[in-house]
Amino acid sequence: MYAIVEIAGQQFKVSKDLKVYVNRLTNEEGSKVSFDKVLLLDDNGTITLGAPAIEGASVEAKVLQHLKGDKVIVFKKKRRKGYKKRNGHRQYLTQIVIEGITGLSAKKATAKKETAETTTEEVEAPKKKAAKAKKEDTQE
Repeated sequence: MYAIVEIAGQQFKVSKDLKVYVNRLTNEEGSKVSFDKVLLLDDNGTITLGAPAIEGASVEAKVLQHLKGDKVIVFKKKRRKGYKKRNGHRQYLTQIVIEGITGLSAKKATAKKETAETTTEEVEAPKKKAAKAKKEDTQE
C-alpha cells in the first residue's frame, strides 16, 4: 500500500515505515503529524484518485529530527567581464517516518460486501422463481 501525498508544498510517494526528508515543519521532534492532502491511494492494486484530494484519507507520521541539508554552492560567472559571485546555501529539513496510511479501504470493503450481497440476492431471486415455476410445470 502506498500513497502520493502533498507535504509542505511538495509531493511524495510514501508507504509504511518509510523515512522521508521534507521541508522544515513547525512540529516538535517526537510529535505526531497528519497529512490530509492525499492525492492518490493504492491499496494492493486498487487505485483511488482524488480530485484534487481524497476525502477521508490521511497519512500519519512522526517527526524524528530537524536538520540542515548538504551545502549547495551557487557560483555565478560572466566570461570576459571579471564577474564572479560565490554563494552557499543549506536547506532546513525535517526527517519524518510514515507510521500509517488510513484511507477508504475499510469503508470500501463494507460497501463492496453490501453491494455483493444485494447483487447475489438479485441474481438468485429470479433463479428460485424459475425453479419453482419449472417444478410446478412438471407436477401438472
